[in-house]
Amino acid sequence: MSGIEARNLRVAVLVPCFNEAATVEQVVTSFRDALPDCAVYVYDNNSSDDTVSRAEAAGAIVRREFLQGKGHVVRRMFADIDADIFILVDGDDTYDAAAAPMLVDYLLTNSLDMVTAKRIATSTEAYRFGHRFGNRLLTTLVAKSFGQRVSDLLSGYRILSRRFVKSFPVLTGGFEIETELTVHALELGMPQDEVETEYRERPADSASKLNTYRDGLRILRIILVLVKEERPLLFFSMIFALLATTSVALAYPIFIDFFETGLVERIPTAILSTGMMLLGFLSLASGFILDTVTRGRREIKRLSYLSQPGPDTRRFGE
Repeated sequence: MSGIEARNLRVAVLVPCFNEAATVEQVVTSFRDALPDCAVYVYDNNSSDDTVSRAEAAGAIVRREFLQGKGHVVRRMFADIDADIFILVDGDDTYDAAAAPMLVDYLLTNSLDMVTAKRIATSTEAYRFGHRFGNRLLTTLVAKSFGQRVSDLLSGYRILSRRFVKSFPVLTGGFEIETELTVHALELGMPQDEVETEYRERPADSASKLNTYRDGLRILRIILVLVKEERPLLFFSMIFALLATTSVALAYPIFIDFFETGLVERIPTAILSTGMMLLGFLSLASGFILDTVTRGRREIKRLSYLSQPGPDTRRFGE
């Protein structure tokens, strides 16, 4: 008997979809086979193909979200659906549904709030070099800013506890949602881990919605925004360092001329240098102030997180 059955847990599989008619039926069927007692929810995001009818034919509970973007769909899912364990997975049939029971048991056994399926490609076409490189770069940026606890930032296959889902304020609207999920867990110090799972290429008749460069830039932008929001002292200290360094570089020849001639001949440059240094210190002061505000926000989010029951065996009668 698995940990899910022993604790009589409600498991919800959440599948955000946009034009996934070629694969959604297989995704729904695979997860219902792997977890017979789970409820599979497919949220359609304005598809123009047969995604809805094929998901319904496979036995999924189908709902719609009209705001375009994966983040909007996930926000709606997290608000609407109640369960003990949530499985968030893409509808493109690239992730291994058969691994779901193992991933859920791993979360429960270790009392975790998030288990990320670390992608291990079964072929070179499944996980192309450009995507691997971009994922590695963005993962490194997040690790340097928020902590070295993640190695696959952009995985779309995650097992989440109820207290994670119900304390997560989804702010992004697009494919940046995976980044926001990871940063939320890192910021609150949630127990989480990664487990290697197979990642296969899309079927030939299924087209990816990702644009490597456009979506990569959007994810990079959201990382910078999250650093500003969650690590304001670090963010504004970097601005201070840039402004102060530039100011000193501009002022250096002015000081050299002054010591040699006793005159300040570059008045506009001196004014610019002074202004940049003042702006630098203003930025640094802003960082200190916002860091205090952010600490208070983090405490509130932490209390909201702790108000929800965790995936602890004691809470389910064992």
